[in-house]
Amino acid sequence: QVQLVESGGGLVHPGGSQRLSCAASRNIFGITVFSIKDLGWYRQAPGNQRELVAAISLDGSTNYTDHVKGRFTISRDNAKTMVYLQMNNLKPDDTAVYYCNTVPATDRYWGQGTQVTVSS
Repeated sequence: QVQLVESGGGLVHPGGSQRLSCAASRNIFGITVFSIKDLGWYRQAPGNQRELVAAISLDGSTNYTDHVKGRFTISRDNAKTMVYLQMNNLKPDDTAVYYCNTVPATDRYWGQGTQVTVSS
């Protein structure tokens, strides 16, 4: 089975930076997912639906929602079955639980997420 484990969240001041990591199972299933799937970072703020904020394809091309464009950078390391989200110039509106998953998302891959709180 594939497990996705997010880490790196925490409390950060407005304007600060945070780097999130997502580790996939290093078994045949996780390795297969990383070799054939586009990947993304999603977030869900209280009272809001979960939204895709950044995506990266197999060839490394990226897409971002307008809210984070120019501030967030997604990257992947297929050999390590890792995907990262570098977040700069964070704003209070970025406060949410962040998740990684395939794009489009696969229901059974949702993990616990990692909480990012941007507050002074």
